[in-house]
Amino acid sequence: MIYSSVSSAVIAALAAGEKGAVKGQAWQKLYNSAEEESGCLASLGGHAGVFDRDKVDYWLAARLHHLLKPLHWNSLNAKYAINKAKRVQGISAIAPRIASPAPQLFIYKAVTAWAIPRQKGACRKAPSVVPIDVPVNASSWRKNCIVKAALNARQAENAKFEASTTDFVILPDSFYDMSTWDLNSSPESTRRRWRAGIYGKLDFLLNDALMEVSSVLAFEGLLGEELDSLKIR
Repeated sequence: MIYSSVSSAVIAALAAGEKGAVKGQAWQKLYNSAEEESGCLASLGGHAGVFDRDKVDYWLAARLHHLLKPLHWNSLNAKYAINKAKRVQGISAIAPRIASPAPQLFIYKAVTAWAIPRQKGACRKAPSVVPIDVPVNASSWRKNCIVKAALNARQAENAKFEASTTDFVILPDSFYDMSTWDLNSSPESTRRRWRAGIYGKLDFLLNDALMEVSSVLAFEGLLGEELDSLKIR
């Protein structure tokens, strides 16, 4: 047993792809496809069947990407990927596949809010503002230098802010206001019905994907004796 639950296995597999191509290819040197019948992971085992966790994570990511339907794979990325770009890709891929009487904008924002639920205590901070203190009696040359230095400092702060938020997605609180999802100002009860229907389809899709993942994990003996309930958390 390596993973404690299906969801933890998915998170580990999706995160593995962000650790670098060299490490990601290491498992391929040990893999022997001839061992397919006994579980193709068997060839990654070391002495006494001890597995390298990183290699298993990479193997699982490649295995799931190969075996799962694109819609299932995209739903996992939308919900569990740690990379912002892959999460957005997953959301963009599944949103057009969700049938609903709601407008397309509403569907896309509902899918996004489902994939990235509001986090208690988390807030999206704005980049720091760098103040400019220019002496009144300073020469024009001196003033230009001060302004230029302040602008450079602000660019550096903004770059630092962007780097720190590249792979951590926090939506502003205003995003979860359904009135911004519908430009036609439909009644609140209608918007709630639309959202419930969309969320229901998404939950079903994700559970379906997790069931497929659990089959792979069970076949390879990578999961604990008790599979998790696969309920959305």
